[in-house]
Amino acid sequence: MGVQLRDVAGELAGVLWREHTVYRERSGGVVIRGEHVRRWISLAPTGGRDEVLVRAGRILDGGTTAPARSEAVVPLSAGTGVLAATCRRLLAEAAADVAPVAPGRAAPGRSKRSGKATRPKGSGKHTSFGSWVILACVAGVIALYVYSTAMRG
Repeated sequence: MGVQLRDVAGELAGVLWREHTVYRERSGGVVIRGEHVRRWISLAPTGGRDEVLVRAGRILDGGTTAPARSEAVVPLSAGTGVLAATCRRLLAEAAADVAPVAPGRAAPGRSKRSGKATRPKGSGKHTSFGSWVILACVAGVIALYVYSTAMRG
């Protein structure tokens, strides 16, 4: 089943995406990664004969994969066309699961007017209150040390 699954995955990857990577999982399944569309598809054997579990998900920043958003069981005898259609449906569901931005609201980290990235609150270049407290404590310890050494000598 592993060799057949690898062959089917190779054909399927060519149908779905021009740029793709196909590799085998430890569990015996096959993963197709489309880095340019930031999606992945997994084909894994099921307990039934001639059936494959198809899962689809997103590729996160840094190349890690998010958990599967949707899955379906498809008979391998159905052919590459049916399998590709199922994968496209699952990929569309995975894309739809990403929270859309409501009109009139800016995405997190984006300015409403220009659409340019903005700094999140609290990550500015200004020193926070907690940092001032730490600096005051360090200055106090240094002053105490200087005072104690001046009193001894």
